[in-house]
Amino acid sequence: MKIVTYDTTLRDGMQGEEIFFTVEEKLKVALKLDDIGINYIEGGWPGSNPKDTEFFKKIKKIKLKNSKITAFGSTRKPDIKPENDFNLKALIDSETDIVVIVGKSWDLHVKKALNTTLEENLLMIEDSIDFLKKKGKEVFYDAEHFFDGFKENKEYTLKTILSAVKGGANYIVLCDTNGGTLTKELEEIIEETKIFFKKNNVNTPLGIHTHNDCNLAVANSIASVEQGVKMVQGTINGYGERCGNADLTSILPILELKLKHKTIGKKNLKKLKNLSRFVSETANMVPYKRRPFVGESAFAHKGGIHVSAINKSSKTYEHIKPELVGNTQNVIVSDLSGKSNIVNKAKKFGITLSDEEIHKVLQEIKNLENKGFQFDAADASLKIFIEKLTKKFQPFFKLKKFRVTIEKDKSLNCYSYATVKVSVGKKSVISAAEGEGPVSALDNAIRDALKGFYEELKCMQLVDFKVRILDGRDGTGAIVRVLIDSRDKKEVWTTIGVSHDIIEASWQALADSFHYKLSKSKNKE
Repeated sequence: MKIVTYDTTLRDGMQGEEIFFTVEEKLKVALKLDDIGINYIEGGWPGSNPKDTEFFKKIKKIKLKNSKITAFGSTRKPDIKPENDFNLKALIDSETDIVVIVGKSWDLHVKKALNTTLEENLLMIEDSIDFLKKKGKEVFYDAEHFFDGFKENKEYTLKTILSAVKGGANYIVLCDTNGGTLTKELEEIIEETKIFFKKNNVNTPLGIHTHNDCNLAVANSIASVEQGVKMVQGTINGYGERCGNADLTSILPILELKLKHKTIGKKNLKKLKNLSRFVSETANMVPYKRRPFVGESAFAHKGGIHVSAINKSSKTYEHIKPELVGNTQNVIVSDLSGKSNIVNKAKKFGITLSDEEIHKVLQEIKNLENKGFQFDAADASLKIFIEKLTKKFQPFFKLKKFRVTIEKDKSLNCYSYATVKVSVGKKSVISAAEGEGPVSALDNAIRDALKGFYEELKCMQLVDFKVRILDGRDGTGAIVRVLIDSRDKKEVWTTIGVSHDIIEASWQALADSFHYKLSKSKNKE
């Protein structure tokens, strides 16, 4: 069965904390969604802010291959005519063929939020949709708080969607706006709604829009499809208000691969991880490693028994082939590792190891993890460590010395400065830089020193910095572990440093990060 896909990352997703896109970034995300085959892309709420209005002006000049852009708004305000309503006029001015309007399905919201009568709300829904239909628009109706309303006043909630049908809605989208509906409740309510439709000779297809406040948004979306819903709404990576929206990066592969429905097609499904990563990076959010299907840890294996088995058949510990969603198998190396882990990981890195080298690497990793290293969280450092231990490492630069100073002035502001001296081949370079902290200053100084030698470092940036005290009993003399996440346009990688000195540990992680990036670039040549 064909399931219509509807993405609201650019509207509902942007209501999530720390999620922000410029107009140009919204256009880039829309193009990515179009490329992967999403049917409908909700561009925003025209008239609510200048950015969304500008987006609709620009997107109509772009020819999309697969997707249709929708504009989002609400029903008219109480006691005014549709033609005089600002929101409805803004929807028309957006010049999209499809508009989505949200209306109240819960009598509590009608009385408390809208401060109007139940009968007026029914008229607001019907004549708003009728007005837009007469303007030549295809209209999807989002029945806000449908499931909460159904549980408290079923008769009225069903009247609201009947008003939407009378107005001429092309889709009725049932919304679990508060995200509090359990899956069994949802299934029962959808079944009753279908019976109600049948009794009233209604053939309008249903859609589903769920939120994740009970961690059930994906499950409820899948259950809705099993109940016959034709359209699924969600966001990439589940971004959205509070706990987020239904995550399309999970919904799409479940529908396509597990339930054999047609969504974006298996060919496009292979672009899913790349899309997830692109949206994360564009929103300046660190990708969640444990996100199902598309996360770095989704197909990660740590235990020696597991790795030994997947080397014989990946099916033993993987529910699908990671390549189907554009992901890859990831074998973790730690003090729990066996020989299989080392062999698998070295192969991924393109490193050939002898039996003697495998044993040497395994033992040294276990020794270092006793001292505080954690290679299962730092693949990039692991690659460099194996190369160094087996004499295969070729440094792109060498540290001569560095100095970091922190200054506090009368204004009580702190300033950090770093000076580094590195050598690249036979040339030595001294560079100085400042930063918002000592690690930032050190990072900036290294970049400045290397920029004349390695152009590819311009697209690399530090995105996360974590410090952990391994044993606090030694106070300020305790060992610290530093993990640094860096990224370029295609990948995020993690490096590690461990020392009694936080700056020294940071240097270790920074140096590994730069070497990893430069090694990647060299291997592509």
